[in-house]
Amino acid sequence: MAEECVQYECDIVQFDIFFSISQTPDTTGYIPSENEMFSNFLDQVELADELGFGVGWVAQAHLSTEIQKRNTKPVVPHYPGEVGLCTDFFQIAQKMFSRTKRMDVGSAVLSILASGGPIAIAERVGSFIALHGMMEEENRRLHIGFSAVRFEFMARPYGIVPRNEIEEAAWPALRGQIFAEASEIFLRLLSGEVISSEMIRDTILTRDNFRSDEDWEKVQLASMKHNDSNDLPELIEIPHRYDFEEIKTIPQEWRRELLNLVVGSHDPKLQIEVNKWRPVQVFNLSITPAHVIDATHERMRQYYHQDGGEWNRSMMPRTIMVFINNEEGLTSEEQSLAAKKEAKAALTTYWSALEGTIDPAKVERASDNAVIGNVEEVVEQISQRFDSNDRLMCWFDFFNHDSERVKRDMTAFMEKVAPNIEERK
Repeated sequence: MAEECVQYECDIVQFDIFFSISQTPDTTGYIPSENEMFSNFLDQVELADELGFGVGWVAQAHLSTEIQKRNTKPVVPHYPGEVGLCTDFFQIAQKMFSRTKRMDVGSAVLSILASGGPIAIAERVGSFIALHGMMEEENRRLHIGFSAVRFEFMARPYGIVPRNEIEEAAWPALRGQIFAEASEIFLRLLSGEVISSEMIRDTILTRDNFRSDEDWEKVQLASMKHNDSNDLPELIEIPHRYDFEEIKTIPQEWRRELLNLVVGSHDPKLQIEVNKWRPVQVFNLSITPAHVIDATHERMRQYYHQDGGEWNRSMMPRTIMVFINNEEGLTSEEQSLAAKKEAKAALTTYWSALEGTIDPAKVERASDNAVIGNVEEVVEQISQRFDSNDRLMCWFDFFNHDSERVKRDMTAFMEKVAPNIEERK
């Protein structure tokens, strides 16, 4: 059913699951060992498969969040512990497939700028699916959600830093252009093409790439200084980040029908551009405003690559934090109050970790974009807020290391919430 709903509108909300494997203090201050983190994760993966979640999405991270605090420009200076322990998605994916029978596996999201860059990662994808798809009866797909990088410090050691004063001045805008260049390389190699850097898009900066005249002027002045020129440039060409002669990745004869691609970018131009090469779907968050969601669907209906079939809403997975309480011994009202208390504690811990302070307004807004309550309340919230063709990536382990409780919440959701949503829709 899940695979059919990717091809056609099914009028059934589809439920995936999101695993963060985040080794940070939970609301009680407890931090599990790495071994405990992985053990809990794999237990939850097996249960998710049994319960019928469609795709098990895993967050990817790189390098120690704790150690980056010592950097001259720490990206998350207050975050305690490690934001994620999945540093090699392909090894994690192999482990997940080996312990499940039905569930697809996905990365949410894999950086194509880190870990060797787009060429190395394209080769890993092909190599993985060549082995995964050896048995003809294997039909579980690998979903590669890809982006620039989760946090900028994770890409810096791989050379994703400004190379001169022009790039330094243009960096916030230029990073997106580097990702666009990497995306084209990645997608064309996955399609089996022979390519060289001469065949890849040029990066030319103009005023349109910048938010303000002041930002653009800084780059223009940096260019004049760097090139010892007296003329203010109207466009600035940036040399390729990746320079290579003709290449093609191997293995070549892997089953491309087992691969699904999803870009983690809100840039409308990039969403269109990547679909020139292959069918590429789009990630969005539960906190994304409704008008942005609708505009993205409208755009993708027009520009989604023809080889992917007709665009439908399930092709844009959306993360949603789930705070459900179905604990025994509590009345329905007590479950509702307990769920709200648990959600507030988790979200407060999150914002404190991310920013070093607690902003009640941000906690409140995040609560509005989660589903919180007893079974009946969660059914009502999802039924009211989401379209019947949406695909939701349910996040149960948000700042919660009580694995047995997480598994009870997963079970309550799929056995008591999901069937009732289908009836409502």
